[in-house]
This record gives sequence, structure tokens and C-alpha cells, in this order.
Amino acid sequence: MTEFVTLDAFDRKLLERVRRNNLEPARVTAEAVGLSESSVLRRLRRLRAEGVIVADVAVVDPARVEPRIILHVLVEMAGQERVHTDAFKAAMARSPEVQAAWDVTGETDFLLNVAVRSMADYETFCQRELTTDAHVKGFKSMITIRGVVAFDPARRTLQI
Repeated sequence: MTEFVTLDAFDRKLLERVRRNNLEPARVTAEAVGLSESSVLRRLRRLRAEGVIVADVAVVDPARVEPRIILHVLVEMAGQERVHTDAFKAAMARSPEVQAAWDVTGETDFLLNVAVRSMADYETFCQRELTTDAHVKGFKSMITIRGVVAFDPARRTLQI
């Protein structure tokens, strides 16, 4: 079971800022949250050491790299046998089209975030990963039109 870390108001302010821009200079962050630069650096080190901050990543704008279609796919399994759900999770982890996947509650069992170059590529993905898996009962696809909350590369922040 996951152990929760106790966060104070300063920790929460720091996390909000690094979620939006983890390259912001510590002096700017310190000024914004009302701490000294050394306190900011110390707290961020602690948050990383305690596993609250698990990675510092670059958000790549796919539209600048190659044309992509982003889909959200709701997957319903035929049953809940662990061997089958574990095999499905492993297959999704290996699939280059799957950008993220979640085990969810409700009418569906998994939510996939899938990125492909074309609908033909999506069809290939579906045939390879979903329709040939006897333990997948069904799936529904939703094509993303545009992001509502997205990373703004010019401002290096998340924008709504």
C-alpha cells in the first residue's frame, strides 16, 4: 500500500509550480511562494527523495514533431482473472502506440491514451492488440479534437 507524505502549504505551492514548469529558477520560485531559495531547493530535494516528485520530464509538442491522432480508448475485459488483466497490462506497456494506460472503475476496465499517425495505423493497433485478444470483450474509441488544458511551449507552462 502507498504511504502518504505529509505536505504543508509551502510544499503544495512548490508542487503546483513545478507541475507547470520544473525548470523555473529556484530564486523565482522562492519569491513566488514566500520561502528562501535554499528552503525551496531543500524542500524539492526532499519531495524527490520521498517519491512525491517521481520524474522531471520534457513535454514534447507532438504537432511540432509529426502529425498525430490522439485517441482515448475504453476497454472492457471479458473477465477479471488476474492472469488475463496482467497480460493485457504488459501488452499495453510494450505497445509503442500506448502513451498512457489506466486501470479504471465503472463500465470499462481500462482507459488507454493512444497516439498514431493515421487511422490506418490505429486500425493496425486495434487488430494487433485488441480484436485478437480473446479476453477483450469490447472497446470504444474517442478521437481527440483538441486539448483543453495543454502545455504552452512559448510560456513553458500549462494553459487552460
